[in-house]
Amino acid sequence: MPTSLTAPAMLENSLLDETGAMAHFAGRFFREGFRPRYEVAELLHQCYVVGYQSLPMVGITGFIMGMVLTLQSRPTMAQFGAESWIPTMVGLTIIREMGPIITGLIFAGKIGSSIGAELGSMRVTEQIDAMEVSGTNPFKYLVVTRVLATTLMLPVLTILADVIGLYASYVGINLKGVTTLALFLNNIFSNLTFGDVLPAVIKTFFFGFAVGIIGCYKGYYSNKGTEGVGQAANSAVVVSSLLIFVLDLLAVQVTGLLGLN
Repeated sequence: MPTSLTAPAMLENSLLDETGAMAHFAGRFFREGFRPRYEVAELLHQCYVVGYQSLPMVGITGFIMGMVLTLQSRPTMAQFGAESWIPTMVGLTIIREMGPIITGLIFAGKIGSSIGAELGSMRVTEQIDAMEVSGTNPFKYLVVTRVLATTLMLPVLTILADVIGLYASYVGINLKGVTTLALFLNNIFSNLTFGDVLPAVIKTFFFGFAVGIIGCYKGYYSNKGTEGVGQAANSAVVVSSLLIFVLDLLAVQVTGLLGLN
């Protein structure tokens, strides 16, 4: 006789079903994303929305991040007479870890929720169904362009956040001391290696792809009316943020195996 599933078993099955559906959605992106017709105009528009309009928030966050790291580390470093190592420590911290992670989380909160809510409202108001009836491929126009835009723009935003964060660190050091910009940059780049920069940049492409694909998936298959729009935006942020941490952990393991740590 059939037995009823327990709550943990139902949760596990639901999680596996959701993971499988997301994987299928990502597979559809790779199948359809690089075939003509190419929505170049919409892609450029999404790059503007995703990248340029996110720059103020990313810039402010990067500046605060660099300033806080510098001011918080100064007392501890001063106890050991190692204040001259502050630029190196802050630079490596921002470039290798804090810059990509913080920018990715800000990106997930702003862009992931926006994509989930936008596509969710289009699904609820049957705009996506109307596009299918009119002969337009809504997946290529709505999903592919947004995922490509998030994948391409997050690395650019991360690099800009790193630069702004390093400048904020330079300002923070000069609040209680005096150093030149040339000396500050020399302390950073003399201890910076290829293995520090490349993995940090590469993993942001995966962060951007995760934010885009999850936001699009949650919005594209939204239901339950207006309530579903809010759920799509909320779950897009939560899932993409968690996935960023998982991808970062995997990136650390891979770079460790390659001897780049």
